[in-house]
Parts: sequence; structure tokens; C-alpha cells
Amino acid sequence: MRRPYIDFLGYRMWFLGFSAALMLLSIAVLGVQGLTFGIEFQGGTAITFTKVENVQIEDMREAFQNAGVESANIQSTENGFLVRTTESDPDVANDAYASVVAELGLPSNAGEVTTIGPGWGANITNRALMALALSLLAILVYTALRFEYKMSLTAVAALVHDVVIVLGVYALLGREVTPNTIAALLTIMGYSLYDTIVVFHRIRENSRRVVRQTFMQMANDSINQVIVRSINTSVTSLIPPLMLLFFGGTTLNDFAFALVVGLISGAYSSVGVASPIYAIWKEREPKFRALKKKYEQQPKAS
Repeated sequence: MRRPYIDFLGYRMWFLGFSAALMLLSIAVLGVQGLTFGIEFQGGTAITFTKVENVQIEDMREAFQNAGVESANIQSTENGFLVRTTESDPDVANDAYASVVAELGLPSNAGEVTTIGPGWGANITNRALMALALSLLAILVYTALRFEYKMSLTAVAALVHDVVIVLGVYALLGREVTPNTIAALLTIMGYSLYDTIVVFHRIRENSRRVVRQTFMQMANDSINQVIVRSINTSVTSLIPPLMLLFFGGTTLNDFAFALVVGLISGAYSSVGVASPIYAIWKEREPKFRALKKKYEQQPKAS
């Protein structure tokens, strides 16, 4: 059975316009709402309550207010509650915990108190930013050496597109950025780069023998040749994080959510961002500009 042929690059301006709109929206949301960072980045206290039978969230909030903690962020979890505060003094945090436990009549081991100082949080933030920057640099250098600098720059542009969209979704939904989120972003970059490299590798192979067609037409043929493989890879890659998102519990939720959003964006950006930008750029080279002038108006042979 013959596979259907889709003119992906014929819609390149629609793809690029859609991506530009998504990125502008993400940047706008990031600028207006900003990201919500976990205590690992900004310092503070996290108290995980697991033995809290018959305790409602209103009871927990009132108990913390009575303990002198006005800014407690209280979330329900599968096993109890997760309470975050800006308190970075372990003694003050433990006193507040003891007061809450006593008021609610809970056992002394009802929860676990974790306090992180602002200095440690700043160190984690710097290391996370360094990891992202070094990853982008390594990808830039590798793809430039393995392929060419135009592929390298467009691949990195697609990665930036994916990261910005994931962060935009986080800001829009008010989800907390944790070290798990950073780990997911680095994982997303690997998956997205793999998808892009698969397409670029086929384009490079076909470009060596391009005749009687433009570079854009050849690139479109190349995408059609690998699109089924890309879809299969993306779908199978999505299944594990989806299972983690629905059944992995609170600990893995941030990691799984970022992966799901990033994998979807990465699968799209390989075809909708990296390939169109690269093809438009390559067609400006003298060799391919001449082919475009000669064959652009000719319909594709069926």
C-alpha cells in the first residue's frame, strides 16, 4: 500500500507562524506571571504530612496560622498534605511543626520537615542554569561537527522553542519548578534533538543527489520518508511519562508533566520549526537557488 504524501514544507509559513505565536505567548506569560520556583531554588521549608486521618485542608491552614505561619502553601496529596513555607530557619520550622501537630492531635511522626537555606537554593539555581547552557553548547558543537553549522543552529533553535513552550505552560498553570523539572528539560532536549537529527540525516543523504527538484521539495520528500518512524518513536516515548503522570504519585508528577509537554513540542518542532528554517536557509545557497529558479514551478511527479 502506497503511503500518503504530505506537503509539510508547503505549510512552512503556517508552522513557523504558529510556533512564533506560541513562543510569544509563552514569553508573555513568563513575563507577566513568572515561574513559581520550589524551595530547592529559593529556600524555605517543606513539610510532608502522611498520618493525618480526618484532617481537612482548612484545619491544616488554621493550625499553621495559629502557629504564626501566615504564608503557608498547603496542597493535598494522595497520602496527606504538602506544606511549603518561606521559613529557612530549621528551629523555627520545627517549632511550627510541633505546634501544628499538637493542635491537630497528630502523632509526633505525622510528617517530615525539610528546610533549605537560601544560599543552597541559589547554588542549585546556578547549577541548573549552567547545566542547560552547557547542554545547548554541547549540542551546538556536536551537530556542527557531525553535520554543518546551519543544521546545528536550527536544531538549537528548535530546542529553545521546546524549552520556552514548556516553561510557558508551567507559568500559565502556576506549576512549581523543581529539580525534577530541570531534569525533564534536559531529557526533552535529548529526545527533541534525536527527532531533528533523524530528519536532518535523511535530508543530508538526499541532498547529495538532488536533481530535477528544489531543495525544498527534496527536504519535503525526506520528511515524508521518516515521518512514520518519527511518529512511532514519539508515541512510544510518550507512553512511560503518561503513565508516570497519572500513576506515579506526587514525587514524579513534575518530571512526568514536563516530559509530556516537551515530547509533544519536540515531535512537532522537528518538522514544524527545524526543518522549515533549515530548508529556507539552504535554498539561499547558489546551487540550490539555481535549482529553485529552474524547478520551483514544476508540479511534483506522482
